[in-house]
Amino acid sequence: MTDDPAMTPRPETSLSARPDRAGTALIKPEYLLHPTPLVDNSSTAALNSTSSHLDVDDEAEGRSSADPREGKKRKKDKSRTGQNKARSFPVIREAVRICRSWETTGSCNRPVCKFAHDWSMYLSTRPEDVHFEPDGRLQDQEPYVVFEDRKIGGEEGVGKTLDLNTTCPVYKDLGYCPFGWRCRFLGGHVRRITEGKQVKTSEEGEWQLVGGQKADEKVGWKFKETNWPDGGVLHRLRTNTYDYPFSSKYLHLIEPDKQFTLTRKRPNRSGEEGEANNQEGEEEAMNAMEQKPEIKGLVDGEAEALDVPLRPEEKRRLNWEGGLYLAPLTTVGNLPFRRLCISYGATITCSEMALAQPLIFGQQDEWALVRRHETERMFGVQLAGGYPNRLVPAAEVVRKELGQGVDFVDVNLGCPIDLVFNQGAGSALLDSPGRLGKILVGMNRALGDIPLTVKFRTGVANGKPTAHKLIPRFATEWGVGAMTLHGRSRQQRYSKLADWQYIKTCASILRESLSEANLPPVPIFGNGDCFSSQSYWQEVESSGVDGVMVARGALIKPWIFTEISERREWDITGVERLEGLRKFTEYGLSHWGSDTQGINTTRRFLLEALSFQHRYIPLGLLEILPGKLNERPPAFKGRTELETLLSSPFVGDWIKISEMFLGKVDDGFKFLPKHKSNSYGGEESQG
Repeated sequence: MTDDPAMTPRPETSLSARPDRAGTALIKPEYLLHPTPLVDNSSTAALNSTSSHLDVDDEAEGRSSADPREGKKRKKDKSRTGQNKARSFPVIREAVRICRSWETTGSCNRPVCKFAHDWSMYLSTRPEDVHFEPDGRLQDQEPYVVFEDRKIGGEEGVGKTLDLNTTCPVYKDLGYCPFGWRCRFLGGHVRRITEGKQVKTSEEGEWQLVGGQKADEKVGWKFKETNWPDGGVLHRLRTNTYDYPFSSKYLHLIEPDKQFTLTRKRPNRSGEEGEANNQEGEEEAMNAMEQKPEIKGLVDGEAEALDVPLRPEEKRRLNWEGGLYLAPLTTVGNLPFRRLCISYGATITCSEMALAQPLIFGQQDEWALVRRHETERMFGVQLAGGYPNRLVPAAEVVRKELGQGVDFVDVNLGCPIDLVFNQGAGSALLDSPGRLGKILVGMNRALGDIPLTVKFRTGVANGKPTAHKLIPRFATEWGVGAMTLHGRSRQQRYSKLADWQYIKTCASILRESLSEANLPPVPIFGNGDCFSSQSYWQEVESSGVDGVMVARGALIKPWIFTEISERREWDITGVERLEGLRKFTEYGLSHWGSDTQGINTTRRFLLEALSFQHRYIPLGLLEILPGKLNERPPAFKGRTELETLLSSPFVGDWIKISEMFLGKVDDGFKFLPKHKSNSYGGEESQG
């Protein structure tokens, strides 16, 4: 990165008259700025444009985005809309990489090892410590983070890179740091080796680790996180030797002429070969199902027909009364973000969407999505897939390997994006009730006593809702233990307001069908446009739902859960918002690690969070309260320098914020937002 101030262009600061534009937030005139385009390049949007955040929310629940003007006959300006689909994040590591085997055991059995086995070589190239103070003072003007004087450990050797006043978030959280000498906050857990005035020497020099236990001395190094599958399990999944006793019987029952096998070729999320293999396998399964009528019979020795639901007493009951539900959000709904929302009051959390096929192929990055922190008291795993031969085995392996680490499993029936929809998954299942029923019945039985929940949209096409037809079957035939209805169709994406009147109708249908079947209550949550305490309680009271799942509102203002629980609108200050970002950073380092790679991963996801949080308009600037999710801001300045900085749409400013807690960016670090509307400076803003 460069320190060139030109990296972060800013708009003019002269005051202007209030803009008169539909969908634009009404900001007090004294805070408005002249609506000057941010850059001359026509490929970027103006700061005050109502299209500044087009379709920014599709990525929160999927992996790609279509044009939000779907269905309208107008020429697309691809330079102004859509995603930066060519994003890549190169892994940045230390200049000298230590052999992990040698580091943890003191020996290396490789005949030729490309990694270093010499601490002196590593420490001679070690970068300086990052200074982090979890309780340091924050203020509204520069410097926004006030540090104590840094105490350097020594003039030579490893001491010259140590900051003895820094705090290692991993050491603080766990009581030890498994990254040892590779930690970028090393000064927080080392001490000099001295006896009188004489300095003792050790293999690492005149310093000694404090609490530097190695990873193999713990059951997993992050013992506050659960749902870590055993390495042997992943190996059996990868080699197609994992045993699925229930799935093999169930799939044979509904597809008697098809042998239960899983292809050995593993898909990847974005590779063409992986996607083609996935689609081929899914289409095969679909063709087999279409050729056979629905078959009723015995499953695993139970004398029950497939259309007979599980008895309610066979499942754990989901008591979600008064629960504050954070939606499953792809990429941005990671474990550190969920911890942040819990600190603000969220009580129900769900993993990022995990694709069933890579999960049953043992892909480690997919299994990483289902990890759970000890603070997540009610935690679910969300699965997505299009066919029983993927989702039923995925449910079985989740039950067998995670067990008590999962309170419920949620099936994604709402994802609108093309990559998922075209493979028969997400909202595509709403138009295939026969296949959907086979999936839910099989998953329900495979999960044992773990409840099965669903998150779905009103339907696929505009003006043709189907959710009200499915809801009675969810509850009385397929054994769903809770459900969440997003008040938009797949075709709408996020371009129109959610239909809460339809959600009210569906809630009534659910309760009537349960009453007629003499079944206990099933929680139903609504979803769509919740952005304030007022809107939350208004929708709960008017629609009759048990609660509202919060998605985009939490991305833009994670403190919304505090507002809801305390029934107030919080005019949060810039310092309080910055404290939340520091807390996220601490959680991120504890999760992704305190070495160079962990810092850059944490920085990347902090920037992802800022790509949403910068959209927040402080309540004190608005003329009409509370703010609304669909209102976009004109160019404005905050009440303080910090508030203005936190509202900046420029990547360069987001990086500046990250450097307050993570130090200067490393050479080669780049961040490109998912959406072009959030990258006004484009590559230029990367430095």
